[in-house]
Amino acid sequence: MSNQPQASDLRQSHWRQIPSGVVALGFVSLFMDVSSEMVHSLLPIFLVNVLGASAATFGVIEGVAETSTAITKVFSGVLSDWWGKRKPLLLAGYGLAALVRPVFPLAGTATVVFAARLIDRIGKGIRGAPRDALVADLTPPDRRGAAYGLRQSLDSVGAFAGPMIALGLMLGFNNDVRRVFWIAAIPALIAVGILLFAIREPATRRAERRDFPIQPGELRLLPAHYWLTIGIAALFTLARFSEGFLLLRAQRSGLGEAWIPAVLGVMNVVYFLSAYPLGRLADQLDRRRLLAGGVAVLVIADLILAYANTVPLVFLGALVWGLHMGATQGLLATLVGDAAPQRLRGTAFGLFNLASGIALLGASVIAGELWSRIGPTATFMAGAIFAAVSGAAILFYPRGATGGRSGRVVKR
Repeated sequence: MSNQPQASDLRQSHWRQIPSGVVALGFVSLFMDVSSEMVHSLLPIFLVNVLGASAATFGVIEGVAETSTAITKVFSGVLSDWWGKRKPLLLAGYGLAALVRPVFPLAGTATVVFAARLIDRIGKGIRGAPRDALVADLTPPDRRGAAYGLRQSLDSVGAFAGPMIALGLMLGFNNDVRRVFWIAAIPALIAVGILLFAIREPATRRAERRDFPIQPGELRLLPAHYWLTIGIAALFTLARFSEGFLLLRAQRSGLGEAWIPAVLGVMNVVYFLSAYPLGRLADQLDRRRLLAGGVAVLVIADLILAYANTVPLVFLGALVWGLHMGATQGLLATLVGDAAPQRLRGTAFGLFNLASGIALLGASVIAGELWSRIGPTATFMAGAIFAAVSGAAILFYPRGATGGRSGRVVKR
């Protein structure tokens, strides 16, 4: 009888190597994403069909809301480094998102939706950089690809379940969007409960001496390939504007309102299935090539959606879009976590997300204007062009700077 370990044993062993705090953070993300996507999957339709807003208005709302997230992440990331604590900021961010949920079903105008969306995204900004930094704090460098992949995978489970739950409720409640928005508050409260009772941050961080991070002497500790990662991510974000435009594309192709959330469901199930295995792969292979492959997949997704005039083509485009998310989102976080010293990780993730958020504002506004003035084909073709440009920028990574098989990551 062979003593060779079975594949299932290897998978279980690898899972046990990921810190329990990272797994708990993954489940916090899962439940909050169930809540968020129950709202987000119906928000474009609610704005356009119920409140009478335009696609351009939706683009501005999404762009400003996501940019507020990015700006807030800078301040929360810097504060978590300077203060030496991350969990209180996580509680503030997730708690704010849970408290604002009831505003969506009560909204009577696009202005109220805008205010609620803005507060919700500020909550996301408060928690985002400290959470990503905490994953790196808890995880050894040689397992970070898997750790970020696992968190992204559990996050995408919630992002898949949210639209599916919304779909079922829409069918059961005869397209009553407001009632679905009310129910979305429940998983948000569960997320806050898990965070409160199941997650502890490393005690060693509190004993460290910390200088204020935003000053030249501190920022010089961030290496050149960290700033290159920020530039590539900003270009890449111009190509991946709000997924709400996928939902508008689905409606334009003839998909019924109740079934619109299924588009995000398909996208996120692929995201879920691919994020963890591709994250593990990032610990073993050249990360530059994996990132370039993810960019190529986004180009394909944009080209499919540019000409998707039927429902099956929209679902195919959403499937490919989900694969690019699984290939790139955890990987970009891994590159930032590896490049930044521990004392600057919150700041590094905050600056990274600020650049991405500013790019997302531009992307969403451009996408909305192209959609309103020319049509959906122009919107997704522009995305394909921006993705190709970001792929070319990957060539400037110095060999050995990205970890994986291409080089050794220095432990910090």
